[in-house]
Amino acid sequence: MEKRDELYAGKAKSVFTTDDPDKLVIVFRDDTSAFDGKKKQALDRKGAVNNQFNAAIMEKLQAAGVPTHFEKLLSNNECLVKRLEMIPVECVVRNVAAGSIVRRLGVEEGKELNPPTFEMFLKSDALGDPMINEYHVRSFGWATDEQIETMKALTFKVNDVLKKLFLDGNMLLVDYKLEFGLFHGEVVLGDEFSPDGCRLWDKDTREKMDKDRFRQDLGNVIEAYEEVGHRLGMTFQY
Repeated sequence: MEKRDELYAGKAKSVFTTDDPDKLVIVFRDDTSAFDGKKKQALDRKGAVNNQFNAAIMEKLQAAGVPTHFEKLLSNNECLVKRLEMIPVECVVRNVAAGSIVRRLGVEEGKELNPPTFEMFLKSDALGDPMINEYHVRSFGWATDEQIETMKALTFKVNDVLKKLFLDGNMLLVDYKLEFGLFHGEVVLGDEFSPDGCRLWDKDTREKMDKDRFRQDLGNVIEAYEEVGHRLGMTFQY
């Protein structure tokens, strides 16, 4: 597989074309950002940790029947993926109240949400990723009814798999966001699953072990990511 031209560079990842039109190479960089890119910093080891963490999670999800774009690791901070036509919608499940839902609804952080909530947001940094509903998605043609239902079903299937996985590591999966795309017409999980895109708390102490450590200047960001991985039996190569 030959890595060719840079297709685009996001806030934390760069994407390259390959000699196969159906495959891309993703490079996980050490860059970290929050608040729609307003806060930025490079954190040593971050690219390698997130790349390998994401690979392990994607393989778990694939084994559970969730179709993903992940193909294989190429290096410590690179992986090969299917090239998707991305759907510009973020799907969010919340098991515990934290983050924006606390601010929007005035609920207490840490409140268990039973059943979990499902929310959708338009993927747009320029607009601040506004919250949307299924009618917006249909009206603007971002996804069909069938694709919406598939994304929702897969998002909850991910919840079933990962809640137990993290609980086995004495952690709470507080919330997470997923992005989907189409591969030859099939809805497939894309982007990444890492502590950058979810909230994870220690079950006993409620210590935050995710990107909130960066957002809230709590320190030891990558050390927390590594601890999450170690609790799940992961080892990291640098």
